[in-house]
Amino acid sequence: MINRASLLLVDDDRHVLDSMADWLREQGFEVFEATNCREAIREIEHRKLDLVLSDIRLPDGDGFDILAHCREHRSDLIVILLTGYGTIETGIEAIRAGAFDLLTKPLIDDELNMAIERALSQRRVMEENKNLKEQLDMRFGMENIVGHDARMLRIFDIIDSIADTKATVLVTGESGTGKSMIARAIHRRSSRRNGPFVEIACGALPETLLESELFGHVAGAFTGAIGDKKGKFLQADGGTIFLDEISTASPSMQVKLLRVLQEFEFEPVGGTKTVRVNSRVILATNDDLTKSVAEGRFRQDLFYRINVINIELPPLRERLTDIPALAQHFLKTVCADSGKKMTGFSEDAMSALRAYAWPGNVRELQNVVERAVLLGRGTQVTLEDLPSRVTDTTPMPARSAEGQPLKAALDGPERQIILETLNSNNWNRHATADALGINRTTLYKKMKRLGLHDPRLTAHHSLVHSR
Repeated sequence: MINRASLLLVDDDRHVLDSMADWLREQGFEVFEATNCREAIREIEHRKLDLVLSDIRLPDGDGFDILAHCREHRSDLIVILLTGYGTIETGIEAIRAGAFDLLTKPLIDDELNMAIERALSQRRVMEENKNLKEQLDMRFGMENIVGHDARMLRIFDIIDSIADTKATVLVTGESGTGKSMIARAIHRRSSRRNGPFVEIACGALPETLLESELFGHVAGAFTGAIGDKKGKFLQADGGTIFLDEISTASPSMQVKLLRVLQEFEFEPVGGTKTVRVNSRVILATNDDLTKSVAEGRFRQDLFYRINVINIELPPLRERLTDIPALAQHFLKTVCADSGKKMTGFSEDAMSALRAYAWPGNVRELQNVVERAVLLGRGTQVTLEDLPSRVTDTTPMPARSAEGQPLKAALDGPERQIILETLNSNNWNRHATADALGINRTTLYKKMKRLGLHDPRLTAHHSLVHSR
């Protein structure tokens, strides 16, 4: 198997340099050479390298200088130092300075090969972690939360304002409105973004198991507890813990949560040692906690403690102008994941999506679009690709009981949707058409039919005639 990695070999002994470079090339590596620090740094700056192997003693400096340059300017580059005078102290110094390894000359072929493979393996892991972090930023960052509705824009402002504080946040809204995504967006935009994000659905576990999940337990705390277990709060130390379905917590669990939220300390189940944590807490519920407090099902003091900042997510039926953008966003995501090639939605399909009430909110829309893309055979999602529960609400040519066209009865809501979108885009027809998921010609016809005129043009016309 041929290695594709690019290595820079640095040694002032030309015989050693040539001999090692030839052997490495035989192993399938692309090898570049340097005999001093100056040459090495020039190669590092101008070549795409995966690894540097450098002797410590060089005529114009040493391998530690090359290591320091890589740490400052090429942090992705792994460095292995070589020496003919290896000591424990030198090894410790090399590792502390950031070297992957320190090898002692004369080198054994297998030892060198294993060190290189370990280093390249670590580099691949680092690259995968970097890519994963970028994917998480893209998937869970606020840029992934689509919305032009005025209420959503206010929510974005709130997230920006509170992301970097430690204040407890309560996210409320109907099921499927995206509470988990909001929690992740807060975490990704905070200084804790490199720390863990730990999520737990409180309603999915019985009380005894939930306590162990949240706070951990010590060996012997209960039957089956054969070892110590770290709880979610400790796992989230330095990061964020997201407690979903908080309204389902039992009265005794509410007492325990109140203490943690006030003091950020607790004892594991069966333990006596107090554990302190530095975790940001975000909670969510689709219940009306004010009503739960009034009915005695939720502690008033806990409610006041968690309701420091409340982000209330509107249901999708109250942000109809966001449906085209959300649908297009989900379509692109599914196409990227599945390899399908679809460009958008037919006008009939988009009309059906806008007319549907979406009881399952954004989550239901995402599922409907995913189904349509995976089952669809054309370049666009059509009416036939949508489930019947969605298409049954599509305006069809029909007559009302009074003999009037049903289409006329639907003009009012359609006019309101178009008017709101025009206003939110400052009457930019191109942007409005894109937001609604229709072409500009269709928008112009609808505006004319519904009597929608740009107020700026009307004002200009009145001004001209007044003169």
